Amino acid sequence: MEYRRLGSSGLKVPVLSFGAGTFGGKGPLFGAWGSTDAAEARRLVDICLEAGVNLFDTADVYSDGASEEVLGAAIKGRRDDVMLSTKLSLPVGEGPNAAGSSRSRLISGVEKALKRLGTDYIDLLQLHAFDAGTPVEEVLSTLDTLVRSGKLRYVGVSNFSGWQLMKSLAAADRQGYPRYVANQVYYSLVGRDYEWELMPLGLDQGVGALVWSPLGWGRLTGKIRRGEPWPEGSRLHNTAAFGPPVDEEKLYDVVEVLDAIAQETGKTVPQIAINWLLRRPTVSSVIIGARNEEQLRQNLGAAGWSLTPEEVARLDAASATTAPSPYFPYYRQEGFARINPPVV
Repeated sequence: MEYRRLGSSGLKVPVLSFGAGTFGGKGPLFGAWGSTDAAEARRLVDICLEAGVNLFDTADVYSDGASEEVLGAAIKGRRDDVMLSTKLSLPVGEGPNAAGSSRSRLISGVEKALKRLGTDYIDLLQLHAFDAGTPVEEVLSTLDTLVRSGKLRYVGVSNFSGWQLMKSLAAADRQGYPRYVANQVYYSLVGRDYEWELMPLGLDQGVGALVWSPLGWGRLTGKIRRGEPWPEGSRLHNTAAFGPPVDEEKLYDVVEVLDAIAQETGKTVPQIAINWLLRRPTVSSVIIGARNEEQLRQNLGAAGWSLTPEEVARLDAASATTAPSPYFPYYRQEGFARINPPVV
């Protein structure tokens, strides 16, 4: 397993990490993802550790905390062998302080997460969304207190826009608070919006990407084909509306290239889709999920080899989309490109 630094931090993470969204299985979304119990989770953790995957990601909102509880039970007795990443800020109740990143929410949320995970520290805490109602200085000062207390080691974000992340980083630099070193982002061959603004920001500011849903919300599993209905067992029947939108024609164009490369290389469609991401700038780790051992072992096979430049070019061409304003001039006009070369 290859390990990379998480952004500009000193923390090294595996290029593949495990997402525990399938643990617990409560509610219409997470219940459709999976319902892995503690015994099954322990087996999946065993397989991950054997392969060198020691970073496990969850969130308090996953199955109303059940994901954290199951993950905590699965790692019991081997805390020093793993790194734990969790997230908070999304609503976990109906009360006025049950959502957001206020000092109250962060402190109580961290304490509850520590209890559910069965640990006294979290390796990486990420804010699950930007809280526009709380001053960034309040958020960062609270995180600073939690880091200094030893309850958190690193901090990051997820679902932030470029200006929200940059405003936070500037405030951290100004006040001497811990900087965000990770940005958990949606990124895949059928969802490349990350490249327009957040990727250049990550390069400039030393923020590493942790990629979620690398298979396009379950569309790049090798089971979706042009002109065919979704497979009967696909979770898309119940979860498509919850995920990022995908252009159907672009999806089929990408799948056809993935199918061709799979036939040529003997690799699976998911392995190729994930391996493409591992070649992209700023990517520190790609978060893989699995409802069972078979899925996990297949996804683990995405690491340890590389697509050829020609194969990457074919995937790039099939998945390319027009950059939105104001970014498209950088990709189309020589004058812009000379002073702002696009990230490739």
